[in-house]
Amino acid sequence: MSYDFDLFVIGAGSGGVRAARFAAGYGARVAVAESRYLGGTCVNVGCVPKKLLVYGAHFAEDFEQASGFGWSLGEANFDWTTLIANKNREIERLNGIYRNLLTNSGVSLFEGHARIVDAHTVEVNGQRHSTERILIATGGWPQIPDIPGREHAISSNEAFFLKQLPKRVLVVGGGYIAVEFASIFHGLGATTSLLYRGDLFLRGFDGAVREHLRDELSKKSLDLQFNADIASIERKADGSLAATLKDGRVLEADCVFYATGRRPMLDNLGLENVEVKLDKRGYIEVDDLFQTSTPSILALGDVIGRVQLTPVALAEGMAVARRLFKPEEYRPLDYSMIPTAVFSLPNIGTVGLSEEQAIEAGHKVKIFESRFRPMKLTLTENPERTLMKLVVDADSDRVLGCHMVGPEAGEIVQGLAIALKAGATKQIFDETIGVHPSAAEEFVTLRTPVSR
Repeated sequence: MSYDFDLFVIGAGSGGVRAARFAAGYGARVAVAESRYLGGTCVNVGCVPKKLLVYGAHFAEDFEQASGFGWSLGEANFDWTTLIANKNREIERLNGIYRNLLTNSGVSLFEGHARIVDAHTVEVNGQRHSTERILIATGGWPQIPDIPGREHAISSNEAFFLKQLPKRVLVVGGGYIAVEFASIFHGLGATTSLLYRGDLFLRGFDGAVREHLRDELSKKSLDLQFNADIASIERKADGSLAATLKDGRVLEADCVFYATGRRPMLDNLGLENVEVKLDKRGYIEVDDLFQTSTPSILALGDVIGRVQLTPVALAEGMAVARRLFKPEEYRPLDYSMIPTAVFSLPNIGTVGLSEEQAIEAGHKVKIFESRFRPMKLTLTENPERTLMKLVVDADSDRVLGCHMVGPEAGEIVQGLAIALKAGATKQIFDETIGVHPSAAEEFVTLRTPVSR
């Protein structure tokens, strides 16, 4: 049967764009439909603008530390509207780059909402297109719990476009986004409280990392409230918000920001027209080849709920394109040893197993840790300390996990991720010459395991 396209991608986020343009480069006839913005969550309301705001928030500390190096600065003033305007201009530039990547690759771009009509048909803006395969890459969407007054709260989607910086902010959640935005608001000068319903945020990260970040954020006077959750939100006559907690306390704020999870974005996608199964969490079920229960329909990225990180979606998009249109270059995707960073202030960088995960997996472990004051801070009154940690298999000497809390943690751990992916042992770390003076050299000078 003849189709209009070999592959029709729904969603022009990181994974969808990567799959589309490489498939087109392999000679396939490819179309992409996007109803919101090119580049998806990461480029528009996710990783990229968030990192720009993190940079902005860190300048407060940089100015404070400058005096220790002989710099005398006048009173610093921050203007939120300037930061947001400059951020918007950069995002518009990136949108144009994504548009060019697609069109220059020969991909047909449809700007509008796409619906699946059947296993080989997609409708966009009232026009139907036949396709041999459909790839769903629509990503996720932030969730705000169904509590009284939820309409007064915002999510990350709205935070990037606030007209002004709120004076008092309540951030609700305990994952990446909550911790990062708490650091952003606090660093930019807002009185900030982070509320999390559990005992300690960043569940799934190494315990030492979680505890160390808690202590460092507390030193910065960021208000951390654990075992705390909001029952309702009320708008007061003066425009401020009153959040009533489940324990009866009332906290006043100008902004309540929720970062309590994301759901797969499947709204009005037409899945009822095809046999595509969802798992118990509501994500699309796929096999190891990213095929759904309908063989001609595939899915990847946040919508399948595996590892919800932009580089993972990129790798999945590449895997799909290669398998379908360049099978001689196809390699199954390996989800082990995926590095990641949390751009809190200070940053977290991590790759591999946490101490807890390694023990649960049956490894006999040796733990190597170092906590120290970064050299840059020795001429200042800033008490911040860095944590570096290695989790090592005692029998094989292989390094199972590498974890850091401190300046540029993501940059440092990215390099170490290559070593762990290659199966580096602790002996190889020990035999590696360090870069001196640097924080990174600490990872190759850890000699004595800590006792537990």
